[in-house]
Amino acid sequence: MSAPRVAAVILAGGRGERLGGVIKANLIVGGMRLLDRTTQAIASSASPILVAHGRLDPALMALTERHVPIPDLASDYAGPLAGVAAAVAWCNSRRVPPDYLLSLAVDTPFFPHDFVAVALAAIGAEAAAAIARYATQDYPTNALWRLASVDTLPGRVADGGGPHSLKRLATELDAIHLDWPVDGAGDPFANANTPGDLQALRARAARQPGPAARP
Repeated sequence: MSAPRVAAVILAGGRGERLGGVIKANLIVGGMRLLDRTTQAIASSASPILVAHGRLDPALMALTERHVPIPDLASDYAGPLAGVAAAVAWCNSRRVPPDYLLSLAVDTPFFPHDFVAVALAAIGAEAAAAIARYATQDYPTNALWRLASVDTLPGRVADGGGPHSLKRLATELDAIHLDWPVDGAGDPFANANTPGDLQALRARAARQPGPAARP
């Protein structure tokens, strides 16, 4: 059997309002932009790498040739769900669509580089999606979605009949939870929502330079 085809979407359309209205993709953690850190974490396991920029101008993110910018679909939806819906629409338009879509938040600088391999093993032949979880915290933005299970999402978003969050989508699909081991390295899915979060991530990067693998 051929290896599963996995595309990825980095969810980068947030306006970072609690951080003063910054573009999160451009924030520096551990000497690298958040967009570059997340790209590096998934570069060997997913292709192509889409960047859902929402209503932001993608030119402000200094995307590279390895990134495919995708705007939100024309609808009233916004946020991570809108980014995933736009990515699914892009995948559906391919002559040979991928089997899976990996989604991850751009402000997750310690995203595990082996997440796709672990998620593929967990999702098996039947599960619709695998959602990251660390301790008791679910992270539906960081997930592996079986494309056949979400291929109608763009149409549902366009007509206003879709779920309004990835959490609700995961519940609707009866997604499995991918429990990441709790260890001294800390939460690999921790993100930067507030100045305190960003400060903590930068301090952690000084001690732990790169994404950690699952033990």
